[in-house]
Amino acid sequence: MSPTEEAAGGGGDDYDRLSELKAFDDSKAGVKGLVDAGVTTIPAIFRGHLLQEGPKVSSSSSSSSTSLSIIPVIDLSAADAVAREEVVAQLKAAAETVGFFQLVNHGVPSELLCEMLPSVRRFNEEPHEVKRPYYTRDARRKVRFNSNFDLFQSPAANWRDTLFCEAAPEPPRAEELPVAVRHVMLEYGGAVREVAARVLGLLSEALGLSPGHLAGMGCAEGLSLVCNYYPPCPEPDLTLGCSRHSDPSFLTVLLQDSHAQGGLQALLASRWLDVPPVAGALLVNVGDLLQLVSNGRFKSVEHRVVANRSRDTARVSVACFCNADIARSTRLYGPIAELIAADDSDGAGRALYRNVTVPEFLAHYDKKGLDGRPALHRFQLLQ
Repeated sequence: MSPTEEAAGGGGDDYDRLSELKAFDDSKAGVKGLVDAGVTTIPAIFRGHLLQEGPKVSSSSSSSSTSLSIIPVIDLSAADAVAREEVVAQLKAAAETVGFFQLVNHGVPSELLCEMLPSVRRFNEEPHEVKRPYYTRDARRKVRFNSNFDLFQSPAANWRDTLFCEAAPEPPRAEELPVAVRHVMLEYGGAVREVAARVLGLLSEALGLSPGHLAGMGCAEGLSLVCNYYPPCPEPDLTLGCSRHSDPSFLTVLLQDSHAQGGLQALLASRWLDVPPVAGALLVNVGDLLQLVSNGRFKSVEHRVVANRSRDTARVSVACFCNADIARSTRLYGPIAELIAADDSDGAGRALYRNVTVPEFLAHYDKKGLDGRPALHRFQLLQ
């Protein structure tokens, strides 16, 4: 196979990509099933990321050091004391520039942090027959397990499996959850939702609005937990754990494990920089919908996850997506009127994005998949 064919994910003239995708999906075993089967080369469906990822940038200690200096660590507890204005200023600077910040002293109990990731790991490492009943692409199910939500849309599949839970506003019944996560998932999600509400209040102030403005718009009525499992990859230079993307949310709260080799990278200053975990912290990033309603003031930054280079240890993360009530929301979201006026000295500023409902935005996001194109571009207004 030529380098061009390999980059494009081709498998030669007789390669039937759709059949390969269906066979992989029909196995209901995910990427972990391939690893358990002892694969030593990745299937062609996982190749092709080089065409949309741009120049390859490897993880390095210098990259990690740079990211740690760019992405601030913010003490949320200080906002409850005399330093509220300082915390608001820190959040404003982070949201307007890098779009990411590490949150410490956030109030989520340490026992929840310590148990959430191991429970996800236990589920993914259970026998296939235990996980198989949860494997589905039926979006009507509040709890579902699969590999690659955009398996049949994206140019190349990612080397990861995902357990998804729609936790708010109407959580699933306890018996709908896998036993491995049943004791912790909804409690953890509830704790994170409280953190998100506090952060949205501070970000409202950062925009010059009342503390309850963003929450009053329903920006955290819904919460989805996306629990990702990244098995060891036999050819990590030829695929990704997750393709470049920005998040289809107002706010995302991520719990990373302490995997020595990291994995998350953010596109900052035209470079892929590592975003290593900080002990006890939750990593928060601005989502596409918050960039939209802030009229571009807050930045939803693209990020990706490199494939797991470990020989024997999987990486795990849990992302909580804060959104509207996806099932029932009919509200039109657009740039906040006060911000449009404030963006111009004479009070006649311009909206950068058109109004959109959250279901319309998510339908577009899901249809195109992680194809390397920012979802927000579709909703930009010509200036």
